[in-house]
Amino acid sequence: MKNIELPRRIVVGGGAIHLIVDLCRDLGLKGNPLVISGQQTYEIAGKKIRNEFSSGVEIVKDSSDIGIKHILDRIKKDEIDFVVGVGGGQTIDVGKFCAYKSGIPFISVPTAASHDGIASPRVSLKRKGPVSIKVHSPLAMIADTEIIGNAPYRLLAAGCSDAISNYTAVLDWKLARDEKNEYYGDYAANLSLLSAQVVMENAESIRTKKDISTVVEALISSGIAIGIAGSSRPCSGSEHLFSHALDTIAPTLALHGEQCGVGAIMMAYLHDSDWIGIRRALKIIGAPINAKELGIGEKYVVKALTIAHKIRDRYTILRDGLSHDEARELAKVTGVI
Repeated sequence: MKNIELPRRIVVGGGAIHLIVDLCRDLGLKGNPLVISGQQTYEIAGKKIRNEFSSGVEIVKDSSDIGIKHILDRIKKDEIDFVVGVGGGQTIDVGKFCAYKSGIPFISVPTAASHDGIASPRVSLKRKGPVSIKVHSPLAMIADTEIIGNAPYRLLAAGCSDAISNYTAVLDWKLARDEKNEYYGDYAANLSLLSAQVVMENAESIRTKKDISTVVEALISSGIAIGIAGSSRPCSGSEHLFSHALDTIAPTLALHGEQCGVGAIMMAYLHDSDWIGIRRALKIIGAPINAKELGIGEKYVVKALTIAHKIRDRYTILRDGLSHDEARELAKVTGVI
């Protein structure tokens, strides 16, 4: 039996942020909201929403236990009725998590399209390593494409990379079905794969910022695929394990989506699939395609490939892991190092 939870309303378009009050009224949200935003994104969009509601605000600096406890205590003390998360990935995840722990609705208002967490029922919090936690899907989401379009292009390119990496995540999911008899959902898998394909096919127009809504909708669809599957399987496979492995060992990191995109190139090669097409699309978009462009040393890429299979209990093309020589050869043959 599956219990599928999806957002009730999603609004995408220029100027969408100004519909926040009407949206909440339509959804029956009343009472005292709390706006959770980042330091920069508060000036970009958080302040506008705070003024719309005349509400309180919390500025997120990190996703530490201390910071989260402070927000949870305020939600309880001020009798907050719903949370509006305004910002990037960390802000959205902290807001989503705090709303979930408090048992109140969450509205997602991303200021950049950098990853698929903007609409998914999961959050990624930084502890000693990255921790993925199941929460509730946002009750609603507002994606103002004017605001998102004004964000640094690198963030949009990272979102494209995250969407494209669905390609190898689905291949890994199929592999787990075939070799481990793991549950596999055709609909969720195809929806996730569609996100990757649409971004790859529209790489040229995305590069010129003519097709921002396509990226936003692809990332929303990815989040919905996760909700339908009941796990992150449709959008997180060996390429994400590689990215998380980098997070644990590399002294400097690229953006999450960027790392997943480079990981997808290598994992598609292991699957004997279209790694060249993935690499080409990423290059057209302007996303990193190798270690140098990630700003991460080659030795860390190789090391991450050898330990990625240990990051979590998830069966992928990495199976029992790669040796140092196998990892180095994989990175070399795909041009990553």
